[in-house]
Amino acid sequence: MATIYLIRHGQASFGSDNYDQLSETGWEQARVLGRWLAGRVHPDVVIGGDMQRHRETVEAIAGGYRGAFPDMQVATGFNEFDHTSVVHRFKPEWADREQMQAELAATGHPARAFQQTFTEAVERWVRGEHDHEYGESWPQFRARVNDALDDLIRWANGGDVFVSTSGGPIAVIMQSLLGLSDSKALALNAVIANTSVTRVLYSGSRRSLAVFNNYSHLEAEAPELVTFR
Repeated sequence: MATIYLIRHGQASFGSDNYDQLSETGWEQARVLGRWLAGRVHPDVVIGGDMQRHRETVEAIAGGYRGAFPDMQVATGFNEFDHTSVVHRFKPEWADREQMQAELAATGHPARAFQQTFTEAVERWVRGEHDHEYGESWPQFRARVNDALDDLIRWANGGDVFVSTSGGPIAVIMQSLLGLSDSKALALNAVIANTSVTRVLYSGSRRSLAVFNNYSHLEAEAPELVTFR
C-alpha cells in the first residue's frame, strides 16, 4: 500500500502582525523533520495548501532533507479553516486587534487565554446553530477536506505523497477514517504537534490509519522544539 504523510505545519507566529508565517521555532522544527525524513522516505509528490505556513514548512523540510525534493504543488482543499473569522463571530470586539491584545495581556497568560477563547469559538462553529454567520460552515469544511483527500488519492495513482497542511484538516481526516464524533475530532486537533507526521495507507478505495501525530523527530533531536500552537 502507498502512504500519504500528513504533516502539520511548523509553529506559526502567534501575536505577530502576520500569524501565517512560521516563527523561528517553526522553521527549525521543519528543518529537523527534513533531516529525519532524509534517507527514510522518498516522496513521489509534495502537496500543500496555499497558506504561507504550509509553503514555508515545505521549504524548511527541503532545506533539512538535503537531497532531491519535489516542488510543492498546491491543493487549496488542505487549507485550514478561517480561524480569525470563527473567533470574531464568537467575540466580535476582537476584530479590533489592539483591544484583543490588551485583553489578552491583562490576563497575564495571553497564549493560554487565547486558546481558551479559540476553543469556545470553534465549539460554537461546530455546533451548527449559527451556520448562516460563517463563510464556511463546519460541514462544508469537512466536505472540502475529504474531497481534497479523495482527489489526491485518485491523482497520486499509488505514489507516496507528502501533504503540508494544518491541524483542522488532519483532525477531519482522522474523523472520517475512525468514525469519530465532532467532539472527539476536536479533541484530537488540540493535541496535534507542529510538524508531526500522520500516515495514511491507501490502495484503490481502501485507506487506513497507520500512525497518528508522530513527532519523535523533535523528541529525539531537540525536545524543547515540541509545540502544539
